[in-house]
Amino acid sequence: MLTERFTTALTYATQLHAKQVRKGSGVPYIAHLLGAASIALEYGANEDEAIAALLHDAIEDQGGDVTRAEIRRRFGENVTAIVDGCTDADTTPKPPWKQRKQAYIAHIAIASPSVLLVSASDKLYNAQSILKDYRVLGESLWERFQAGREGTLWYYRALVDAFTKRGNNALIQELERVVTEIERQTANKK
Repeated sequence: MLTERFTTALTYATQLHAKQVRKGSGVPYIAHLLGAASIALEYGANEDEAIAALLHDAIEDQGGDVTRAEIRRRFGENVTAIVDGCTDADTTPKPPWKQRKQAYIAHIAIASPSVLLVSASDKLYNAQSILKDYRVLGESLWERFQAGREGTLWYYRALVDAFTKRGNNALIQELERVVTEIERQTANKK
């Protein structure tokens, strides 16, 4: 069961990301964090993992080291380690996109089971959003992404491959199905 710690984390995540919206959609960013946490819980997350899912973008998007220290103070070392494991950059400016993504993919090979669960939940939520938005927007969707169509498709396929090498559980299988469907729908639209 979830305790008051989860409620505290939900409030904190809502406050941290209050002015942030999803790329190109205007949807409040908290929707993504709730979605990632929901997926993680559906696939067996414990409370620390669920809290980390709510906070998985906090260090990257909302303050770097200062936010890391606050997460550690409020939620402990385990949650902080999971969030760190889901963070692809904690500096401003961020390193170049391709460099960050290649490093993140390489990190999956050594990530803890908790990081794998939260990261895969995050990536599944994102892939589901891409598929849903592609069905509405078509090719114009790719304008939202720094890497465009090709880079985004490369990244999600590389993530599936990296996660699968670590174990092919139900969460990874669902991620693979969604990414394959994105590839199928976009195959002849270049």
